[in-house]
Amino acid sequence: MNLAILRDIGSSPADDDIARIARSTRCIAIIGLSPNEARPSWGVARYLKSQGFRVIPVNPGHAGSMMLDEHVYPDLASIPPEAGVDMVDIFRRAEAVPGVVEQAMAHLPRLRTVWMQLGISHPQAANWARARGLTVIEDRCPKIEFPRFL
Repeated sequence: MNLAILRDIGSSPADDDIARIARSTRCIAIIGLSPNEARPSWGVARYLKSQGFRVIPVNPGHAGSMMLDEHVYPDLASIPPEAGVDMVDIFRRAEAVPGVVEQAMAHLPRLRTVWMQLGISHPQAANWARARGLTVIEDRCPKIEFPRFL
């Protein structure tokens, strides 16, 4: 059997995107990162940091404090461009996604990926981001997906 065919069995375009994201991303802004260690956002952020990613917390209720050795920002517009955020990971309800995506596209010059966590999807915002050349992953978790490719 052709090895190329074997390689493609069980993979999908989303898997190809996730593999590329896992291997090329360096700095992730996590929108809705909670300081509560029992919350899923904390576990995901801690995992990503343990894998060598820089994690920038975004949470207006905790702006100015520190989480995971990083300054917490109130919004994406407040993150300095030199931080080099290339992915946003959204831990917010679906109705908040359009505003997050608009702000990310307007203020993060190195942005390449918009990631919506498990249970979060917004087709219109995803289409806006894709139209701007960004990769969009919906309803998945990098803590679950990345280990397959790192």
